Amino acid sequence: MNKTFTLYIRFFLLLFAGMVIFMSSSCRKMEDGVDIPVYFKIDSVAINTFYLSEGSPSAKITDVWVYVDDRQMGVFELPAKFPLLFEGKHRVEIRPGIKLNGISSTRVPYPFYKPIIYYDFDFVPDSVYDFGTITTGYYDNLNFIWMEDFESSVISLEESSSSDTTIERTMPADNPEAFLSEHSRYSGVITLTPDRPNFMAYSFNAFDLPKDDSPVLMEMNFKTNHPLLVGVLVDDVGDYSWEEVVYLKETSNWNKIYINIGPVTSRYPNAYGFKIYLAASLSGSDTEAKIYVDNIKLIHRKK
Repeated sequence: MNKTFTLYIRFFLLLFAGMVIFMSSSCRKMEDGVDIPVYFKIDSVAINTFYLSEGSPSAKITDVWVYVDDRQMGVFELPAKFPLLFEGKHRVEIRPGIKLNGISSTRVPYPFYKPIIYYDFDFVPDSVYDFGTITTGYYDNLNFIWMEDFESSVISLEESSSSDTTIERTMPADNPEAFLSEHSRYSGVITLTPDRPNFMAYSFNAFDLPKDDSPVLMEMNFKTNHPLLVGVLVDDVGDYSWEEVVYLKETSNWNKIYINIGPVTSRYPNAYGFKIYLAASLSGSDTEAKIYVDNIKLIHRKK
């Protein structure tokens, strides 16, 4: 056997031994569960409410924020399927996420929905946990300072002097254009025409809202073929300011938005009160607009 051939044999033996060691090490890792993920599959998140005090259970939860042992694992758009590298029992927290002001770049956990918590979730590697639809609700320490669901003939919005049209209830009951659910047979509707092209109305009451950067959110369902402005009328020691917050875009189906009011209220630490207003106007080329709204809620944490 010549010297070169002997060297080749030694080289391949060393290479083979290295591969055996590597494969053995990898197998041990796999057996320990370090490299084998667990998969979570979540289709959607639903909300349960006590209707009399919390209003409609309508929600638009677009994401879940997932934490394991208080460490953030990621933000996952629903429906979602994602891996987690854990084994054994761990604390899992799933926070419902929304698009604040309807903007995709401002995805946040909704501060008023309770997280879904599994205190001793048992992770078994190479398993898929199909949660389907998981359910939560509002925190208990919230103040629903204003709710308007249009189920009463008395509507808690009043038109301004510049408005030449009004907001009314859809008629008859269970009108197919309305937001229909177990508790909802009516919605609010605003009709703009060339002879009545302007609408502006604000909440009948002025509200004492937090001014310390704490969350103040407005929820609303809407369906519209024309842009609708949502804003805040500020009574700043007798000096009134009209603060625009968000324009709602056209949608042929019922949609849901979470509007961030907190930045406005925090800019006016001495304000007497705040009203929410809605406004829309036809342009010269428009012929008619139909704007539907429902399930308005103004929420903040109790002091």
